[in-house]
Amino acid sequence: MAGPGQMTPNAASRWDAAEYAKGAAFVPALGAPVLALLAPQPGERILDLGCGDGILTAKIVAAGATVVGVDASEDMIAAALARGLDARLGNGEALAFDAEYDAVFSNAALHWMLDGPAVAAGVYRALKPGGRFVGEMGGQGNVATLRAGIRAELTKRGYPVPTNDPQWYPAPAEFAAIYAAAGFTDIDAQLIPRPTPLPDGVAAWLRVFRAGFMDASRVPDSDQAEIARAVEAQLAPQLRQPDGSWLADYVRLRFSMRKPV
Repeated sequence: MAGPGQMTPNAASRWDAAEYAKGAAFVPALGAPVLALLAPQPGERILDLGCGDGILTAKIVAAGATVVGVDASEDMIAAALARGLDARLGNGEALAFDAEYDAVFSNAALHWMLDGPAVAAGVYRALKPGGRFVGEMGGQGNVATLRAGIRAELTKRGYPVPTNDPQWYPAPAEFAAIYAAAGFTDIDAQLIPRPTPLPDGVAAWLRVFRAGFMDASRVPDSDQAEIARAVEAQLAPQLRQPDGSWLADYVRLRFSMRKPV
């Protein structure tokens, strides 16, 4: 998918499929509403953009669709292949499909693809006329407390923290404008605040979702777990609930749109 000279995936996106399965099971579990919005039909050909380890991809296959999953993580693709899925290593900012799909689906992945117009153009090309793009991603304000907490801890310790976070959490109007410019119509994009339980706490969340950010801040692997624990202690007053559980300030952007006939 991504060949010589093409854009490389987000360097701050680092994934361990085993850690993800253990500490991020809530991500596909909470994907049921957007899967229902996709409403896959038997015989449809569907692209799962940012398929991860393939849990939701398998559900689309079970609905009778023919599904191709694409992800930039070799580890995640290996896990999806182990489920028996058609999963391919590829860069979402350099999709090379041409009018092949009835629908494109994406859950919790687009915020790692920083060139929004490139993704929009590739999805548009991949769809057949009349095809739909349905999905969900982090939206404006997503995990703001967690993001501020890790940034503050790394800054305090003297690490060279990147100026900008290596994720894209857009407002609906910003998102819709990019996809309208790519040619899509019937765009519906809505922010959905979704306070989300972190079953294993903040430190475990950071190890799964922000290892790449710590890499970008030049934190050695040997120090990342200790820093994650320090961030958890720092954020306990804000995110720890009276019963001892943890609740993160997730905000999702759920969307649907069509390529004109």
